[in-house]
Amino acid sequence: MKTAHDLVATAKSRVQEVALADAEQAIRNADVLVDVREADEYAAGHLTGAAHMSRGMLEFKFSANPALESRDLKVVLYCKTSGRAALAAAALQDMGYLNVQSLAGGYDAWTAAGKPVTKPDTPSFE
Repeated sequence: MKTAHDLVATAKSRVQEVALADAEQAIRNADVLVDVREADEYAAGHLTGAAHMSRGMLEFKFSANPALESRDLKVVLYCKTSGRAALAAAALQDMGYLNVQSLAGGYDAWTAAGKPVTKPDTPSFE
């Protein structure tokens, strides 16, 4: 029986992961940057300019949005550490998308490198 880790390993073997060192350029070149984490994770902080589409709804959101129908779109996906993003990239490839990349190391690697993120305004209790 396969585990979630087995599925992620299989996905990673067939999708293009972009290294953190190349991530900013890949994001600049992308037509869409997608955060596939859950809504609460996205709300706590995300890469600037990222659209939120949780992993569980990704295929449906791509299918329902005319702006995302072109299979030539350049898509960069990320999650917390890269597992969900790899699964999402594999799913988009299965749907016929040709230019899909997953951010190696995900949000955790991005923030550990001190790269900028967007965080919601927190209430001040001063």
